[in-house]
Amino acid sequence: MQWLNTIVDELIARHPDGEILIESGGSPSGTYHLGHMREPVICDAVMLEVRRRGREARHIYFSDDLDGLRKIPVNVPADYDQYLGLPLCDVPAPDGSEVSYGDYFFAGFLQGIAALGVELEPLYSHQKYRSGFFTEAIERCLERLPKAKDALETIAGRQLDEHWSPVQIMENGRLKNRKFISIDKSAKTIQYQDVSGQPQAVRYDAGEVKLDWRLDWPGRWWLLNIQAEPFGRDHATKGGSYDTGVQIMKDIYEAEAPLPIPYDFINLFGDNKKMSASKGTGLAATDCAKVMPAEVMRYFILRSAPSKRLYFDPVGDVVKLVDEFAALAANTDRTESEEQLLYLCTRGIDHQTVSRVPFSHLVASYQAALKDYEQTLTVLRRTEYAKIVDKDAVIIKLELQFIDQWLEHWAPEEVKFSLKVTVDPNDFTDQERQFMNDLAQSIEKAPADADGVWFHDAIYTFKDSSGLAPKELFAILYRALIGAQRGPRAGWFLSALPREWLIKRLKLEASD
Repeated sequence: MQWLNTIVDELIARHPDGEILIESGGSPSGTYHLGHMREPVICDAVMLEVRRRGREARHIYFSDDLDGLRKIPVNVPADYDQYLGLPLCDVPAPDGSEVSYGDYFFAGFLQGIAALGVELEPLYSHQKYRSGFFTEAIERCLERLPKAKDALETIAGRQLDEHWSPVQIMENGRLKNRKFISIDKSAKTIQYQDVSGQPQAVRYDAGEVKLDWRLDWPGRWWLLNIQAEPFGRDHATKGGSYDTGVQIMKDIYEAEAPLPIPYDFINLFGDNKKMSASKGTGLAATDCAKVMPAEVMRYFILRSAPSKRLYFDPVGDVVKLVDEFAALAANTDRTESEEQLLYLCTRGIDHQTVSRVPFSHLVASYQAALKDYEQTLTVLRRTEYAKIVDKDAVIIKLELQFIDQWLEHWAPEEVKFSLKVTVDPNDFTDQERQFMNDLAQSIEKAPADADGVWFHDAIYTFKDSSGLAPKELFAILYRALIGAQRGPRAGWFLSALPREWLIKRLKLEASD
């Protein structure tokens, strides 16, 4: 965890006294996806490490819900183009509820971070502007406008044209770029030129004026006294919004910018473009929280430095990540860095949801037990994991909830199976039917507590008398039971099935 220790070391050196405030933020313009989770999880880790060192720290999330609606996401009705330009806080929710568009999507974010155990305090842009919180920042920027323009032109390396304005003006409920004329601090008004060229006045202490993005961000740092802020690499480019923010903090607010924590994106495996909420190319954060345990999602994000781009494969990575995390948790000889990572992954999470049974084994056992939690435990007691089943029973049941969702939404078809409702005897040769009938008669005499080993040996008993190769014996059973050529470990699978049903199926009789 060298990356985290380096950040916190510098943060404490910069601010040796008092509370440390860490900010994350974003615009609730659409569904929050897995990529959006990296920033708040990084903030949470920084906050926890600062606290671990005996300092007070808080994490706030700034919802930019005063931003105008710019695009219509794929999961929003097309007729929402009528609301383009309206602040997100004033657009109706897509589900017809009484909350705003911004609150509707932000609720999904809050649900996702709550599932991850992330601790934060949400702040809302529209509340801050409309309550007058930004008044002093607006006055500072406009009084020192030449310095602000010089910072933007010098650092960003671009010439601001005559149409550029330091503020957006609310006109007919929509934010518009209008030419700034002057400010009257005593009346708390701004004079601007409307679209027809006529001078107009508007109050700036009641949310009718919003600072341009490049001025809004440092204004927020100054007003809230932010000490650290992660942001995507698109803001971290040379001359980008962070660099201009640093200069504006110096020239306009005479203060130090927050410690920067730039991070790269989370991409879907095989995709070089970052996830997009408007295009629907991301995995919804709420869906991820249902499929992947919180400690595993935190592990995925925190095990690598923020500067590293992450790729996520919803099919294969869940299995790998769960097993990797389980190995980390089970290791009794962890390094200091591993201890720190484990703490950060599990802190704030109410219940452990990753057991000591390998994920793929749980997947097979759960399906072999017909997706019954108690029966899954019974199946596991007949395996090499029998000694830990009772100790991990509660954890296993919680993990099975995630496995159930993974099987439904992300699992590849080759690992999924279910019992065939009916079977046609004509699908099998006389030789195959004879083998299954003989096996059924053997199972009729099996002891009630016959385990997977007993069933495995019973199948092998017929490798000579049936005239079939062992591989063929198993393939016949999978075809009869689940309609596939391959499946879970056959002995344990058969031992988990209802005995009467299994015998009828092997005899190719109709079963309830």
